[in-house]
Amino acid sequence: MSWIHVIPFEEATGKLKQIYKKIKGPNNQIDNVLGIHSLRPHTLVGHMSLYKNTLHHSNNTFPNWLLELLGTYTSYINKCEYCYEHHFAGMKRFLNNHEKAAKLRHHIEHNSLAKYLSEKEYALIDYAQKLTLEADTLSKTAINYLKSLGYDDGEILEVNQVVAYFNYANRTVMGLGVNTNGEVLGLSPSNKDNESAWKHQ
Repeated sequence: MSWIHVIPFEEATGKLKQIYKKIKGPNNQIDNVLGIHSLRPHTLVGHMSLYKNTLHHSNNTFPNWLLELLGTYTSYINKCEYCYEHHFAGMKRFLNNHEKAAKLRHHIEHNSLAKYLSEKEYALIDYAQKLTLEADTLSKTAINYLKSLGYDDGEILEVNQVVAYFNYANRTVMGLGVNTNGEVLGLSPSNKDNESAWKHQ
């Protein structure tokens, strides 16, 4: 599962057990990206709060599939197979359109999303790429371009936070050797109105 010791659900006690009960999925599954925090439960709380509020909050304005696309794309260009597969599965579930999901995957992997998405949608992908691979080159011009396409400041912040979160998650996973062994892919918190509702379904 990883390169460091992880406490499984069955062996967890105290605060870790309480957190695990809040985030567990079917058959007491704890996603490996979350279980990797088991030796420092306070960082698991931080991770879950960031994850839930950036990606699965009722005050987000973008549809879940588009936020998941940004995460899937960011994970792909970071070469993070774990997050790529997990969040592609999540995107596919939110889309509820297997054909569109397959096309998006094809274009992600062939660096051709510009041919499939609208100019407005692709601008978010371009921003994600720059923020991930060359953040030092970004300037106010990039933000003004997004505004010229009709995005407001809140929407730009929303995208920035999702992409920044995935860069954090990708490096957590890749830096500790986390893999998808034994996991059901694509589960996520479903209650968007409760910030502390972390259960994966």
